[in-house]
Amino acid sequence: MARVFLASTLRRFTAGVEEIEIDAATVRSLIAELDRRFPGLGQHLRSGLAVAIDGEIIGDAIYEPVPEGAEVHFLPPMGGG
Repeated sequence: MARVFLASTLRRFTAGVEEIEIDAATVRSLIAELDRRFPGLGQHLRSGLAVAIDGEIIGDAIYEPVPEGAEVHFLPPMGGG
């Protein structure tokens, strides 16, 4: 199982849940399971958020494998200029 951490901007979809354990082989299946548990979250996660798996930020991670025991963070877009 992976430990999934959700940024505060995503917690509106989860009624405040910030951390959850999910068994998933890829980021795509992880998002599908999150969407099953929290309807509407999956669409938001697929809209271009970066994903960090065990500290490595991956921009286009949809098919990225999720190792057993991984820490997965969904990262909101960063503003700057």
